Amino acid sequence: MRISILDDYFDTLRTLPCFDKLNGHDVNVWTDHLRETDAIAERLHDAEALVLFRERTRITAELLDRLPNLKLISQRSVYPHIDVEACTRNRVLLCSNMHAGTPSYAAAELTFGLILAAMRQIPQQMAALKDGRWQIGVGHTVRGKTLGVWSYGRIGKAVAGYARAFGMDVQVWGGEVSCADAVADGYRQAESREEFFMTSDIVSLHVRLYPATRGMITPDDLARMKSDALLVNTSRAGLIEQGALVSALQSGRPGMAAIDVYEEEPVDNTDHPLLHMESVVCTPHIGYVSREEYDLQFADIFDQILAYEAGHPIHMINPEIWPNR
Repeated sequence: MRISILDDYFDTLRTLPCFDKLNGHDVNVWTDHLRETDAIAERLHDAEALVLFRERTRITAELLDRLPNLKLISQRSVYPHIDVEACTRNRVLLCSNMHAGTPSYAAAELTFGLILAAMRQIPQQMAALKDGRWQIGVGHTVRGKTLGVWSYGRIGKAVAGYARAFGMDVQVWGGEVSCADAVADGYRQAESREEFFMTSDIVSLHVRLYPATRGMITPDDLARMKSDALLVNTSRAGLIEQGALVSALQSGRPGMAAIDVYEEEPVDNTDHPLLHMESVVCTPHIGYVSREEYDLQFADIFDQILAYEAGHPIHMINPEIWPNR
């Protein structure tokens, strides 16, 4: 098959064991990122199978209508960036392993790394030291602090486990099932949404972005946080009402933020307000970006291509178009 892989920024996939699964196929790996539909359509015109790095490129109806040779899109996890109806109309099969019960430990590890970095001012202290300044302030330990985990799902559960190992108190908020699972694991549910924000020293978001969850974190939620509290978002920027986080930080509640996700990505505008706040630690959406995580995820993605080629596709999102369903 003619396979195109988009947005492999550092040409990493060729160096991973899982890439051998594509031996014998005509594979194009693109390391740059295109935004314009015309350019993407030209690049993918001959592709029969398309491999995606999560949500780095939006697959719109306009684009799909211009890809006459495309038969398969193979990716992993949720797919808010893909027009599934347009896939079905164009007879393009979407396969995406939802990996139930398998968290992204890379994302959970980065979340806790950001917590430690922000609480101990690690990036700021490093920058000051390189600039010839010896110590620029006093940070906070996490032991004894209250970590609020919004949604005790696969990643939230892993983060809560790390917090427990660090001697933190963990409280949760979210859906009924999520909270019940957390309580069964020995954590406590906040008495209310208001109390969750008021009493957490650190709030970490682990919610999937759907239309129903877009903008779910409001200015009122943020205003209830302590003046020395930390908000961590390694999930999706759209969970927070647009513009609310910058305004809240400027108002002093919460006092800090650690952010890995942004409304528009990649962020190539150095004027982005979060990048210029001393109280904010920013990383460029690297939550799931590790060699081990890539090898795990793309092994699944490539297996979906091989299954399609063999005539027995797996993890079909729009199975109604498959003739042998």
